[in-house]
Amino acid sequence: MHYPLASSTWDEAEYAAIDRVVKSGMFSMGKEVARFEQAFAEWVGSRHAVMVNSGSSANLAMIAALMFRQQGALEKGAEVIVPAVSWSTTYAPLQQHGLKLKFVDIDRDTLNIDLQQLAAAISDDTRAILAVNLLGNPNDFAAIRRIIGERDIILLEDNCESLGASCAGKQAGTHGLMGSFSCFFSHHISTMEGGLVVTDDEELHHILLCLRAHGWTRNLPKHNRVCGEKSDNPFEESFRFVLPGYNLRPLEISGAIGQAQLQKLDAMIAARRDNARHFAERFANHPWLRLQRETGQSSWFGFALRLTEDAPVDRATLVDRLSAAGVDVRPIVAGNFAKNEVLKWFDYSIHGTLENADHIDRAGFFVGNHHYPLREQIDYLHSLLC
Repeated sequence: MHYPLASSTWDEAEYAAIDRVVKSGMFSMGKEVARFEQAFAEWVGSRHAVMVNSGSSANLAMIAALMFRQQGALEKGAEVIVPAVSWSTTYAPLQQHGLKLKFVDIDRDTLNIDLQQLAAAISDDTRAILAVNLLGNPNDFAAIRRIIGERDIILLEDNCESLGASCAGKQAGTHGLMGSFSCFFSHHISTMEGGLVVTDDEELHHILLCLRAHGWTRNLPKHNRVCGEKSDNPFEESFRFVLPGYNLRPLEISGAIGQAQLQKLDAMIAARRDNARHFAERFANHPWLRLQRETGQSSWFGFALRLTEDAPVDRATLVDRLSAAGVDVRPIVAGNFAKNEVLKWFDYSIHGTLENADHIDRAGFFVGNHHYPLREQIDYLHSLLC
């Protein structure tokens, strides 16, 4: 039996959306993207959503936007606390904008940032916390809010792996000032490539619109929070640049596909949660494997497992066994990111030790979850691990 890591969620609806765009002859960012942004913002419960060409670009735009606020902007050298386990493009935008990262250990069970370590890591220099909702599992944001208290610290979310997760009745990705999402093939919805940033802040929304497309004013409303008021002369306004922006624009095809995917999202997340219940039942009493512990309501990107310290097999041997049996298996995101050579280019510090991140790095792995029933695949995996 093949137990794949990811699978397509497309059917006739997505191909009809593609056909609609092809027939329109309009491929660059336009009305389809705008409709998807509006629908996505409504689905997650945010005032604004800005679509970009990837979840990585969403993180880049999110961090960049903080540098250009009229009040409360982040300045180069500001300290940003991050968990030690995440993907590379959680961290790279911070380095690229001259910010100082402070790595904090994760909780061995939830795989999200360790709350006690977070509380101890905050210093007078801390200006932001970038919380990562790992593999579908939201952070305990009520606890993070209590830790922040009255201090002037910005809370951001990298929610690229956790669309549809919720905590305290609120969607993951909407607990902070901004949140990022990914629509890559293996994620909860797929628009080929694609990502979004959501926020309730109007100024940040306008900054994101400007940064996404070259830093020009063309996509801003006439009255906006970036340049004030735009000229009514389209010739003069077409190439007016006010911010050092990028080209992160998505295609119309991606916007059209996203609309079709959103129609299925509730059902796809429900199926993932059904699979997770069966997975938890099968592995609840496993003698030497532990399942990721859910916080709030996970949307179960995949199923993360870790070997206990007294496991009778090491991870390398186990991965070889599963791969030979047709089970796709991956490390838990990038493991302990602080071990990577790329950090020679970063301004960073490490709070305390990263004991749990190191444990996940050597003993953790995950297998796929899907939008269809996986009872047979999960039972098959269990048989291989007993």
